[in-house]
Amino acid sequence: MQVALPPGGRERPELDNAPAHGRDWRVTFQEEVFAAFPWLRVLRQEILLPDGRKISDFHSVWIPDCSIVYAVTNAARVVVERQYRHGPQCVSLMLPAGAIEADENPLAAAKRELLEETGYAAARWDSLGAFSVNGNYGCGRAHLFVAGDAKRVQDPCSEDLEETEILEMGHDELTEAVYSGEIKVLAVAALICMVNLRRRREASEG
Repeated sequence: MQVALPPGGRERPELDNAPAHGRDWRVTFQEEVFAAFPWLRVLRQEILLPDGRKISDFHSVWIPDCSIVYAVTNAARVVVERQYRHGPQCVSLMLPAGAIEADENPLAAAKRELLEETGYAAARWDSLGAFSVNGNYGCGRAHLFVAGDAKRVQDPCSEDLEETEILEMGHDELTEAVYSGEIKVLAVAALICMVNLRRRREASEG
């Protein structure tokens, strides 16, 4: 079950005593130990395991879900950003991405972030699914999208803190950047590799 944050916030998780996704791990109690709305919430949970064991200090981290976009132009070039990221504390190649706002669906967020951050819009959109950022702590979900027929329609208008260089790169060039260490964020690397695998599968089937 979920309840709303204070005005301007995003949804946050609330205690749910039902087994998660059919499993028998049961949350019997949780309390908030840190909150920085609307970006971060840390919960301490008490968990009852299927064999009767109890865990009194399992921690869950809530952050907003995000959308990430692999946008491809008609010239088969991928829209890429180069910017400083304070998580890894270094400059990284990135794909357009951002948090999903309250009352916004993942696709709408993907379209908004692509336009705001890069000035590009795309005609075709395909979802590759949503994935938990961290298997133990949760930390939100990353919704991955491939966008086709992308083209520049305006100047970027993002209010992000980072200074951003907008690039267009080839598929193979971007894949190589994953292995050369130019991409420091796991979700971005995962989306690039997923697209690369799909392109190989389509080529073998075609």
